[in-house]
Amino acid sequence: MVWYVGYYGYLYLQGRSAFKGQQLLLIEVLLGMIIAVLPFLIEKIGRFYFPEVELIFFYIFLYMSIFLGSGLQFYSVPNWDKYEHLFSAIMLAGIGFGLFNVLGSGRDKARMEPALMSLFAFTFGTTIGVFWEFYEFTMDGIANLNLQRYLQAGHMLMGRAALMDTMGDLIMDVSGSLLMALIGYTLMKLNPAAIRFLVFRSKRRSPFSNLTY
Repeated sequence: MVWYVGYYGYLYLQGRSAFKGQQLLLIEVLLGMIIAVLPFLIEKIGRFYFPEVELIFFYIFLYMSIFLGSGLQFYSVPNWDKYEHLFSAIMLAGIGFGLFNVLGSGRDKARMEPALMSLFAFTFGTTIGVFWEFYEFTMDGIANLNLQRYLQAGHMLMGRAALMDTMGDLIMDVSGSLLMALIGYTLMKLNPAAIRFLVFRSKRRSPFSNLTY
């Protein structure tokens, strides 16, 4: 992202923009750089660690959406937004593991309730994806943004064609959440202590903390 801002920012200042709307794209990538360091700042302020698996998929999603998608205009690649839905669902399902763990001892849950934790993670990731589609539907109705791609070349799609974008997004949301749930379940079944890669961990070394391993 630093390379992008430096190189394409230089071209923009020279009046040789590489992409349409280059100024906005530069701002988006700059915001992406800020978002990239937020987990470390939040960890320092909140005195906890994010799940390691969660961070991996967070940065994959950030790279795909901000740097490749917006910055380098990869949205022209067929189904690029569907890949983003897949990784965002994986990321959100990963948060589900962390939220479930807050309710009690993580190691006990890994031993006794790996299927329940995984089901919660799957449901959480899928539900957030559904609410995102509600948001797109609402904004299309209010501002006619065509977020759900019901317009093509100025013409309204009909029947099954009008459902393809929304249903494709939901299918990828379900697939990503299911994949993360299976990853988490497999880790906990093979080694309950591996739950430390899936949950929030406190930096406070207290014998009374449920989040310390």
